[in-house]
Amino acid sequence: MNTVAMIPARYAATRFPAKLMQLLGNKTVIRHTYDNTIATGLFDDVIVVTDSAIIFNEITSNGGHAIMSKNNHESGSDRIAEAAADLNASIIVNVQGDEPFVQREPLEILLACFNDEQVQVASLMQVIKDPALIEDPNYVKVAVDRNMNAIFFSRSVIPYARNKEISIPYYEHIGVYAFRKQALLNFTTWPITPLEAAEKIECLRYLEYGIPLKMVLTQYMGIEIDTPEDLIKANQLL
Repeated sequence: MNTVAMIPARYAATRFPAKLMQLLGNKTVIRHTYDNTIATGLFDDVIVVTDSAIIFNEITSNGGHAIMSKNNHESGSDRIAEAAADLNASIIVNVQGDEPFVQREPLEILLACFNDEQVQVASLMQVIKDPALIEDPNYVKVAVDRNMNAIFFSRSVIPYARNKEISIPYYEHIGVYAFRKQALLNFTTWPITPLEAAEKIECLRYLEYGIPLKMVLTQYMGIEIDTPEDLIKANQLL
């Protein structure tokens, strides 16, 4: 399979504008994400897809591969689908630009899902135990069935533990997706769905159109940069 990693990179983030161009150590956040994705050695190509000349120049001036978006897009998946339409790729992995601590092992396990021909879309999750993070709407939670397919994604606490005597795990959705190319292209032909619009979680569109989303449990220990406080934590981790 020809496998390509694509990194959607929007400059004007709502909660933390220009976050991808913030310094993390001696490099920008987007450079860390790009370089660490390259370093996994899993991909035939790694491409940043951006709406920003600043981000485009940041990548290309350092020898990287970047593409400018032609249109405005509501989601990262819509952005990379535009660029992926003409690519010779079987599997496309969407690595979020604000995930600077990309590691090989979770992505390798994610790609292995596609040995099953029934899998069209897959994504990562990790266990969260801190009650403050479970209740934080910036942390997207996911509930899964016995086959590790997603039942629902939400910024709310799911499941809600009405029965406090039952011990149940909580999973954080990590915004790294893998798609068969046609599944990604199909996504862009569907109108935004009500649950997606309400929660601002793009993968709900797949569930609302009846496409199973395989979840992979990982021990991922990175930090995604959503707020200035996250950047402080990331610098400490670095």
